[in-house]
Amino acid sequence: MSVARGLTRRGMLTTTLAAGLVNAVPFGRLAAQSDTIDERVEFRRLIAANRILANEGVVDAFGHASVRDPRDPERYVMSRSRSPELVEFADLMLFESDGTPVDRADRTPYGERMIHGAVYEAREDVNAVVHNHAYALLPFAITDVPLKPVVHTASVIGSEIPVWDIGERFGATDMLVRTMEQGRDLAATLGGNTCLLMRGHGAVVTGRTIQEAVVTSVYLQINADVQLRAMAIGEPNGLSPEEIELSRATQFSPLGLDRAWEYFCARAGVDPA
Repeated sequence: MSVARGLTRRGMLTTTLAAGLVNAVPFGRLAAQSDTIDERVEFRRLIAANRILANEGVVDAFGHASVRDPRDPERYVMSRSRSPELVEFADLMLFESDGTPVDRADRTPYGERMIHGAVYEAREDVNAVVHNHAYALLPFAITDVPLKPVVHTASVIGSEIPVWDIGERFGATDMLVRTMEQGRDLAATLGGNTCLLMRGHGAVVTGRTIQEAVVTSVYLQINADVQLRAMAIGEPNGLSPEEIELSRATQFSPLGLDRAWEYFCARAGVDPA
């Protein structure tokens, strides 16, 4: 007997209704099988990312990293409000794109999580975001001197790094990005670039993966330090657009990225997963 003939009328009706229900549910929500944080590799690497960023001096008591939820592209995962060096797996929280916690459980989320949600909303190519206050970057966020790639390992930062000033649209604030309106304004200035500086505040770094975002954050800081030192003795000779493109491809290939990630994980004493 064929499968079709073996179905009862009630069974066929149930199958039809189930198919209609599946088609009615957005793919992202269907993919999100749980509202909890499971032990998948992207989330374990997020823990490593926090430790690396702290170990390399990119973040201190403040700053944070996130990953887009691979089960649902309209959600993202980041720690509760805690210094990055101290973040553990149990601290991870799931958020809707507008910053609403899915699993708050009496935990305090980062106030500036709207940065992450707005960037994910604007950029489908971005799957990881880092916000930091690295000190070497700040001179370029408060002067008219542009930060540009001057060393080959920093080609990953991209050729243009815009500066966003919260005061231009929102007036006097505490300088923190606390609303989606502010976050979307920041994301509009970021555009299609990899990094952005925030006037008198810090930086936002994006990546297709958390490894890319972390490595870019580290070399963004190193590049700023090198450029500052070079400016003390002369005019820096930056990378050409062609050099940026070619070197970036190398740095983000398995030859470069896997090696850098393993190295930074070893320095921070974490599993590269």
